[in-house]
Amino acid sequence: METILPIIIQTVTGIVGGQAAGAALKNVAMGQLPKLLSGAIGGVAGGSLVGGLLGGSVGADPADGIAMGGLLGDIIGGGAGGAILTGIVGIVMKNLDR
Repeated sequence: METILPIIIQTVTGIVGGQAAGAALKNVAMGQLPKLLSGAIGGVAGGSLVGGLLGGSVGADPADGIAMGGLLGDIIGGGAGGAILTGIVGIVMKNLDR
């Protein structure tokens, strides 16, 4: 269970970040499916990257004392990664429609 929890947190926060970025990009007509998928994928990628930089990693032992850094990294990285990838996908979709 300790190995899947960071991935779930990253996915959920990535979706939240992706939805926020999609709402901010009002001039880009994105459906819910691209926002959900890009948010989830960006959340896992960003959460893994930032979580690893803060000392935590997927499957980190909570007894090591780095679980809070890993959890915080999962949340921050997941939200930021989801927002960034959703923004990139939105810009690409807008340019493809031209």
